[in-house]
Amino acid sequence: MTPVRTEFADGVAVFTIDRPEARNAVNQEVAQQLAAAMDEFERRDDITIGILTGAGGTFCAGMDLKAFTRGELPSVEGRGFGGIASAPPSKPLIAAVEGWALAGGCELALSADLIVAADDAKFGLPEVKRGLAAAAGGLLRLPKILPYQLAMEIALTGDPITAARAHEFGLVNTLTPSGGALDGARELAARIAANGPLAVRATKQVVSMAIRYTDPDLFAAQRGILDPVFVSDDAQEGARAFAEKRAPKWTGH
Repeated sequence: MTPVRTEFADGVAVFTIDRPEARNAVNQEVAQQLAAAMDEFERRDDITIGILTGAGGTFCAGMDLKAFTRGELPSVEGRGFGGIASAPPSKPLIAAVEGWALAGGCELALSADLIVAADDAKFGLPEVKRGLAAAAGGLLRLPKILPYQLAMEIALTGDPITAARAHEFGLVNTLTPSGGALDGARELAARIAANGPLAVRATKQVVSMAIRYTDPDLFAAQRGILDPVFVSDDAQEGARAFAEKRAPKWTGH
């Protein structure tokens, strides 16, 4: 069974990460398939907007840590984490979030242009709890949306934020009842897809450019700071401790 399902209809594309047994964690296969799906999304003139969601009541738990300990990276050259994070599509993308959007999963949601979330959903960047750092755009994008101090609290504590609080501060566009995020995203997408596709695409590009969401210089600048974290002993220890269900033993190396 493919870990990414795609649907194209009525001007709207729906991309579903379908690994519910792993809480839709992203491995290399997921990243490659999402990148391929985004390429098709970009090519199709009949599709105006996309929706990214996860199967089984969870959006995405981030990087597959078990795959990481085997040396598998959940990214695609030129596209970044999940095949999306460092090079989002030029067409608008909605994240439909149920349950948890954690770590790289939160960063995938942040790489979207709009977020529709169930009222019991939660967002978080817990990388620091695993000896890692949020290198897929989360540390760059979060303070552009949330107040500086709140963004810092989320990033430095690794603690999650509820969808209700995220909505209060503008991170989430629309709240829905539990189980209704995808329907809510489809409703929003239909309103956008009813507009001129060239105008929608151009408008998204200018708005995103205005706040430098896709500025390659920012990604280049953060690599020099964060790359050493990913090759550290603590990074491997954090992943092993998670897989072994124990507290990590940090060394600072």
